[in-house]
Amino acid sequence: MLTRRKTLALALPVIAAQAATATTGVVDTAIMGRFGDKTALAAVAIAAVAYSFIYWGFGFLRMSTTGLAAQAGGQGDETEKRAVLQRALLLGGAIGLALLLLSPILKPVAFAAFAGTETVERLAGGYFDARIWGAPAFLMGLAVTGWMLGTGRTGQMLVFQIVMNTVNAGLDAWFVAGLGWGPAGIGAGTAIAEWVALGIGLAFVRDAFGAHAALFDRARLTALFAANRDIMIRTLALVLCFGWFVRSGTLISTAATAGNEVLMQFITVAAFVLDGFAFVAEKEAGEAYGARDARRLARAMRLTSEFALASGAAIALLYMFGGGWVITTFVSDIEAREAALAYLPYCALVPLIGIAPWQLDGLFIGTTQGRALRNAGIAVAIAYIATDLILRPAYGNTGVWTAFLLMYLYRAAALGAHVPGLFRSLRPAAGDQA
Repeated sequence: MLTRRKTLALALPVIAAQAATATTGVVDTAIMGRFGDKTALAAVAIAAVAYSFIYWGFGFLRMSTTGLAAQAGGQGDETEKRAVLQRALLLGGAIGLALLLLSPILKPVAFAAFAGTETVERLAGGYFDARIWGAPAFLMGLAVTGWMLGTGRTGQMLVFQIVMNTVNAGLDAWFVAGLGWGPAGIGAGTAIAEWVALGIGLAFVRDAFGAHAALFDRARLTALFAANRDIMIRTLALVLCFGWFVRSGTLISTAATAGNEVLMQFITVAAFVLDGFAFVAEKEAGEAYGARDARRLARAMRLTSEFALASGAAIALLYMFGGGWVITTFVSDIEAREAALAYLPYCALVPLIGIAPWQLDGLFIGTTQGRALRNAGIAVAIAYIATDLILRPAYGNTGVWTAFLLMYLYRAAALGAHVPGLFRSLRPAAGDQA
């Protein structure tokens, strides 16, 4: 039975791993903020969001792997649990290789939505060209971390992320501050770090390798692709929302784009840390769903949400009262710094209002409810973009941030509507205690 102590034991390594993941973007932004100008910072912002469109559209490799591995564990099927990882690795490697080969076509498509200056787009292109070489490693790494999470190997997941971020930070500093490569150096450092981390991850999960007759089972593959399709659509819809947020800033000014990018790193850190509890919810929800245990599922969501809410409130206060120091310390460009400071209070609200949608994501990913995730993601994207189109022309960057905050409320409402049906599909288990 899940307890508060066990919740923390599972969550703390995940939170640390997520914080390490988040520092990738933070380090990139901090180095460009210190050794570049607002043009270079805006270039990294645009290129990073472009990669979000490309990479996180395949985030299903992490999500479905976690849910399916946890469900196999809940059913006591060790053979299937190992096969889940192998299928995900094969799929991630194939997709990554395809992205690498298609990168000359993908780059102009990825940048088409952004209204950056010629210099910004040229610098962003350098980042893109360097980082794409890490595509196979990144996507296979999603499969590895998803399986670690679904099987409760959160300590190994932490080591995986620490290795990647340590290598990334060191190479970024060398390539940018030492060699003067600019945004291209940021991309190269990240790509190399992704390959190093993959090697460590594969060593950790080597016990899952070997021949399995069920690896290419037609029914299992059909279920995998169906879940991945819906989660991919959901993820692309949410990435579209974040891309739209960056694009809205570019329509106002380069300073607004750079300032919003700085604040987005605060949000990324908060989301990654608080996702630690959502990830534990994924694992526990997946196992409960595999065992068809409604009470166990409800308990997992309640305990993880308690910790998430308390942590979200603490992060919000930290940002409100300490975020200004971070911005003034690490952002040298005056216009970008002023833009970030002006909208810091909006940013500080996200760790609070984001709790509900992040926890609900954990519930539906762990139970691989792809249709609910897909439908909610599409509805949220439509509602958010419509809100931004109404508010931005009238209120400028204030309208951009107001619409962005409302997006989190839209996500909570859209996902929450599917919760009763999920619980009705399960039988309550006898003898469980609250």
